[in-house]
Amino acid sequence: MNLTQETTERPSELLFISFNQDGTSLSVGTRSGYKLFSLSPLSAEKLEPPIEKEGGEVCIVERLFSSSLVALVELSNPRKLRVCHFKKNSEICTYSYPDSILSVKLNRQRLLVVLRQNLYIHNIRDMKVMHTIRDTPNNPTGLCALSSDNENGYIAYPGSNQNGEVLVFDSINLKAVATIMAHDSQLVALAFNAQGSKLATASAIGTVIRVFSVPQGEKLVEFRRGVKRAQISCLSFSPEDTYLAISSCTETVHVFRLSEPQEEKDMHTHRRGEDQQGWMSYFGKALSSSATYLTSQVTDAFNQSRAFAMMKLPKTGLKTICAMTIIDGVHKVMVATSEGMLYVTSVEAREGGECRNPVEYRLLDAAGCSSDSSVTDQQRPSYGSYAAATAGAVSTRSPEASLQDYGITENDDQPPSVHRASH
Repeated sequence: MNLTQETTERPSELLFISFNQDGTSLSVGTRSGYKLFSLSPLSAEKLEPPIEKEGGEVCIVERLFSSSLVALVELSNPRKLRVCHFKKNSEICTYSYPDSILSVKLNRQRLLVVLRQNLYIHNIRDMKVMHTIRDTPNNPTGLCALSSDNENGYIAYPGSNQNGEVLVFDSINLKAVATIMAHDSQLVALAFNAQGSKLATASAIGTVIRVFSVPQGEKLVEFRRGVKRAQISCLSFSPEDTYLAISSCTETVHVFRLSEPQEEKDMHTHRRGEDQQGWMSYFGKALSSSATYLTSQVTDAFNQSRAFAMMKLPKTGLKTICAMTIIDGVHKVMVATSEGMLYVTSVEAREGGECRNPVEYRLLDAAGCSSDSSVTDQQRPSYGSYAAATAGAVSTRSPEASLQDYGITENDDQPPSVHRASH
């Protein structure tokens, strides 16, 4: 969530907020550096002290799972990407691009850099550019999704700035795999599930969210958020695809259920058998018989599922991002806001409904948050001058570093082997 263009009131220090790929870490970019919060486990009293690095105005900071690898972009150099090992206070490499970097996505195989009309796909093991998708439709927000799965490394990005067409690209085999006409209106949100087999989409209207199979592109289900228009800001699947969370400019965060536990399925099947002669059966038959003359919009509305659970934020009109995780067997919804707050609540698996008593955390001035040794602009080594606008990404790596100097630590969460390329 990039806040550099926000005009609403917010803490002046806050520039960027992002959850990592599995919801175990939260990255915060500020005017004086960045912070990395651990979200696993979560204490009811306060967040664990963050890893804190001082430096420039960080407008993008993305962490690779729970490893030491972070990708950084600063306001002073919006065309320059820095890939760093924060535990060693070292810079692995830098790249410069022909336009401002709007978003960065990572998984264990690829690093994706999104510009207004180009996407650069890097091999994360050596940071070489594997492929460039050029001349994409104008994408001023950098809207894009990258699957976190090792094998299904799909990329989804807008195929049009006039309607809701989605293009799906295989970043492992470097080929286009699907074109999905997801909505009539322009896309505003995209998200893959953890396995890279489902893609959730939302349009500028913000009333209907759809889920498609990948790479087949078939519509699996659609959900109705409401009847009033709203600006959807984030979509997030739960780790095992039970739920899909949606945050928007309203104060309500909706949670839709994609599947239900087996015991509940058995119970519902039994109840349906008992109700075959009841009024529900009669209503279903009446609806079926009327489908011949009802408009498609009406029949679609009947088929759209409503929210299983919801979470109320204290204020409306905030920009938000959301993520779902499982802690001690309980599904949790986590919502970070443009005011620098993090809200966490549980989803009642059987009953759903409104999620009660969310826990609040402050991200900028959390009491008890201490920082480790930090690297400042004065301490940061210079690896070459900033490259002027060119036809592609330009590496400005340090030639004197050895391969061994920049390997990610063995204690990291299945880290890639990130090395400097030889010159």
